[in-house]
Amino acid sequence: MDGHGTPGRGPALLLSVPPDPRTVPVDGPGGERFSARLRRVAEPVWRAQLQHPFVRGIGDGSLDLDRFRHWVRQDYRFLIEYCRLFGLAAARAPDLETLARFADLLQATARTEMDLHRAYAAEFGIDAAALEREPMAPTTRAYTDFLVRIAATGDFAELAAALLPCMWGFAEIGQTLAARGRPAEPRYAKWVTMYADPEFAALAGWCRELVDRLGAGADGATRERMEEAFLTSSRYEYLFWEMAWRLEAWPV
Repeated sequence: MDGHGTPGRGPALLLSVPPDPRTVPVDGPGGERFSARLRRVAEPVWRAQLQHPFVRGIGDGSLDLDRFRHWVRQDYRFLIEYCRLFGLAAARAPDLETLARFADLLQATARTEMDLHRAYAAEFGIDAAALEREPMAPTTRAYTDFLVRIAATGDFAELAAALLPCMWGFAEIGQTLAARGRPAEPRYAKWVTMYADPEFAALAGWCRELVDRLGAGADGATRERMEEAFLTSSRYEYLFWEMAWRLEAWPV
């Protein structure tokens, strides 16, 4: 979120992301970055996200508000678990610099972004009590359980790979929608503007560089697990849009 109370699937514009002085390794064919390989493997999923009617509806302003309200409520529950993910990442980080970055992300999300999310939800008539009462939809529960399990039981490289599709995917969606022009609905226009911001792209870029370094130093088996984690998170990102579009809830 930004200082205007825009929603976020992570600490969007709360942190300034300085360039990392360490060289980004390239070790694929033609000097391909490891993160670029992951993105290539997941291309059909990422393309499906951009074509999803929920995403297109934000971009052209036609999305039904009840569907977006469902996304806002579920995203709030997602962010709580995202905080746990940052805490586990800080605890398992291989160096102090990475530990400090994840600690900052945890602080920004838990202390500032949650307040901003509540303010944004209020623009849609959703009060704080309703956010707290909201049960996780099946997809929200499955995605967050997957992320926390990877963070707790996988290695740090898997954790980073599982985290990347959320940050990177939202930056790509924001930039793509912004290139098509802002929607007339001001609340959706605000959403697009936030995710299209270069500072959010910089945060996603930092996470990409982390995955590149970890991938370059990993053995073949670890790289395969990183790829599987990235692909699974990408699929859950798609399913999160689908969950909101269908107003998903537990059937019984």
